[in-house]
Amino acid sequence: MTRLISQAVNSSMELPDYVTVLFWDYDVSALVWERHRDLIIQRVLASGTWEAVRWLRGRLGDDALRSWLLQHEGRGLSRRQLRFWQLILDLPAQQVAAWLAQPARQIWEGRVQP
Repeated sequence: MTRLISQAVNSSMELPDYVTVLFWDYDVSALVWERHRDLIIQRVLASGTWEAVRWLRGRLGDDALRSWLLQHEGRGLSRRQLRFWQLILDLPAQQVAAWLAQPARQIWEGRVQP
């Protein structure tokens, strides 16, 4: 799966401005696809604009994104985001439900926000 993702995008590619704005907490010039692809994929799936999502889907393709989500079990995505990507990428509903039922996720998602 990782090979599919790493082959899909040139490691020296520059991130477009509409993607780099998602990394306000990083030195964008230090982000390298080969080394930071998981971070980039997760951030775009969780917080990207439609333009950023289209860019990511165009670079990787839906099969690679589906593989990435399956490999990472939806970590880093909220319940709502994960259900959205389940529909868009045709992720197995039972598998997504199992991820959402994991005890560690229950603690995080059960928190009360001020």
